[in-house]
Amino acid sequence: MSASVSPLAPKSYPAMPAIDGVRMATAAAGIKYKNRTDVLLMVFDRPASVAGVFTRSKCPSAPVDFCRANLSHGVARAVVVNSGNANAFTGLKGKAATALTAKSAAEAVGCGENEVYLASTGVIGEPLDATKFAGVLGAMQKDATGDFWTEAAKAIMTTDTYPKVATRTAQIDGVKVTINGIAKGAGMIAPDMATMLSFVVTDAAIDPQVLQVLLAQGVGPTFNSVTVDSDTSTSDTLLLFATGAAADQGQRKIETPDDPHLSGFRAALNDLLKDLALQVVRDGEGARKMVAVTITGAESDLSAKRIALSVANSPLVKTAVAGEDANWGRVVMAVGKAGEPADRDRLAIWFGDVRVAVHGERDPAYSEEATTAVMEQEDIAIRVDLGLGEGTATVWTCDLTKEYVAINGDYRS
Repeated sequence: MSASVSPLAPKSYPAMPAIDGVRMATAAAGIKYKNRTDVLLMVFDRPASVAGVFTRSKCPSAPVDFCRANLSHGVARAVVVNSGNANAFTGLKGKAATALTAKSAAEAVGCGENEVYLASTGVIGEPLDATKFAGVLGAMQKDATGDFWTEAAKAIMTTDTYPKVATRTAQIDGVKVTINGIAKGAGMIAPDMATMLSFVVTDAAIDPQVLQVLLAQGVGPTFNSVTVDSDTSTSDTLLLFATGAAADQGQRKIETPDDPHLSGFRAALNDLLKDLALQVVRDGEGARKMVAVTITGAESDLSAKRIALSVANSPLVKTAVAGEDANWGRVVMAVGKAGEPADRDRLAIWFGDVRVAVHGERDPAYSEEATTAVMEQEDIAIRVDLGLGEGTATVWTCDLTKEYVAINGDYRS
């Protein structure tokens, strides 16, 4: 955990309400960190619906393989998360660690191993000694409580400088439902189908197949639209659970994704996913500034997204932002290298509300003073209009500072 909290951290945290049907406990197992919690257990006393999206990395971690295998059952009773070790690229030892953890969790909670979900985050390539925490899961199960969301978020942190939590409410069929979420992530952030680690729970009664559709649609403009350093983790896992407790209040179970009663819930879920995703960017390792890159006028939304990612992932753009230098030439470079349709002579570029370039050259009314004032802010908007079509996309990133190099130069030590 970094000594100083990111200047972009939230000024306050929401009061996280307990959600009927889920309890949590944390423990300090000493996996990598001293004097802090590093294991989280979530318990669902009644079977919960589950959906998940995972990294598209071709070198996924052992827990990602484990979760993928269990997801077809659609039911969850327990989640075990550890920080400090990713249990990735650990061969047969990694598989043995997930097997031991799943067996221990199933015994502690009294469920099948196919109802257990696992996630690990931290160093890649170091064998995970699961015996460090497997033995404490029984005690954690007894101690688990519903009012523990912020503590749960702290236990899954690695280089994060603050815990990431969010909560929303919605109505389904006239019944109030709650959605809570936690996330971790600061570096190795360029999610592809999911984020680093994130766990979202609702008390709504929703079929697992419906949850899966909601989640798969929800990650596109949220977690899959943020990037800190263009690197997709081996361990990206986003799990969504529905405890179904709202059925006790009269909510009819949702069994199809096009159910008209889902609209409010879908909007609340997407808003929560975006909230968590932006908190991850605002905690980018060494970040001092948040950047929203918006592309308009592209040939398609997909083309716009690819160009936006090209700009957002450019080390030259990100270092210019860190230096408060409105170097729009670097934006031109990033647009041009994206491999997508673009016309140099139609480009227009804005930093904040200041248009710096138009018709393929510097804006005649360009003011260095006005542009510098934009670059000195914590939140910076960069917009490019390609003038080709109707495609649009927004991607969020952060600046690239010397501290990013310092944090990652000695990450294993």
